[in-house]
Amino acid sequence: MKVWRTLLVAASLLAAPITLAHAQSTAPVKAKNVVLVHGAWADGSSWSEVIPILQAAGLHVTAVQNPLTSLSDSVEATQRALAEQDGPTVLVAHSWGGTVISQVGTDPKVTGLVYIAARAPDANEDFVALSKQFPTGPVRAGIVERDGFTKLSEDAFLKYFANGVAPQQAKELYAVQWPTAASIFAGRTTDAAWHAKPSWYAVSKNDDTINPDLQRFLAKRMHATTVELDAGHLSLVSRPKEVASLILQAAGYGPS
Repeated sequence: MKVWRTLLVAASLLAAPITLAHAQSTAPVKAKNVVLVHGAWADGSSWSEVIPILQAAGLHVTAVQNPLTSLSDSVEATQRALAEQDGPTVLVAHSWGGTVISQVGTDPKVTGLVYIAARAPDANEDFVALSKQFPTGPVRAGIVERDGFTKLSEDAFLKYFANGVAPQQAKELYAVQWPTAASIFAGRTTDAAWHAKPSWYAVSKNDDTINPDLQRFLAKRMHATTVELDAGHLSLVSRPKEVASLILQAAGYGPS
């Protein structure tokens, strides 16, 4: 029954558009593959609600296990995943993972970039300084650092990082959160692929981790096709249908 429900969800997403702004001027390139990059304090399982919907639509999906030890390590992990793809690929990121796809997205296989409540730095941009121009999310007070790596306290994770996620599911995500090197947040890219590649952005309107107005600024700056979701930071968990719909559109499956 679960398989049939997933197929029905995928079919309905292909048929029904979501409200978008800043639409791309040309139709998306039809992609064969989707590579998903998770952000800080998470692992590849954070995409588990989105993956079956994309697979049911016929896409080959790979979730990168982002090491979160340094920007260069995370870039290399995503480059390895891209090297395994056969044909046009949409690159998708959540949260800090947006830094990674902004760097890696210049790869010729990449036909589009999708940012889910994500960072989208310009080349050599001091993103920490940019972020300070917007109110800081309450999740920051819950960052615990040890031996150069950070995690979120359980209280901060459940209240602010996973707000809008069902309580039991939020606790499971807290249990698998991946330690994140404190140094990665100040890491700077040498490229900003969104200058050259079509981009899509899902703003989380109730985000307590990355300020929603910062997300809107980033989406507008890159001229991204944009959707706003009634969700907290983990919209890929709490709003998987809408997130999958945006990815499917970027992959050329459905209305643009």
